[in-house]
Amino acid sequence: MEAREVLPDPAAMAAYGARIAARLRAGDVVALEGGLGAGKTTLARAILAALGHADEVPSPTFTIIETYAAPPLRLAVVHADFYRLEDPAELTEIGLDDYREGAVLLAEWPQNAGGFGHEPGCLAISLGPRGESGEGGRIAIARGGADWLGRMP
Repeated sequence: MEAREVLPDPAAMAAYGARIAARLRAGDVVALEGGLGAGKTTLARAILAALGHADEVPSPTFTIIETYAAPPLRLAVVHADFYRLEDPAELTEIGLDDYREGAVLLAEWPQNAGGFGHEPGCLAISLGPRGESGEGGRIAIARGGADWLGRMP
């Protein structure tokens, strides 16, 4: 199943993130795809805010993984940026499976980690510019795994 969403401004991105957050369950993966500057971290921040995170959300580009506990969030979240991974085997060294236990994974650059599309709880969201230079905001194309049937954002 696939759904398209036009996100013309930051308020629309925040609302989209809130709709995703309202449907999340422990064990889900939100795989955020798109080029540099596509809005992956912005959407991850919107999801975290909607789950109850009130502080700043650093980009995990250099740390690779940032964790957020429940409570205070509705669900525990692992926010990962796999941009710097050269091989999916590095996930074992990082201990990603340990972090994911009972949490939602927000994964930027999921293809560098071998992808998560095979998981039934994966919601893959491809973000791209709307218009030649993105002057029209962003377009989000969401593809949900089997567990997303009936709860697509």
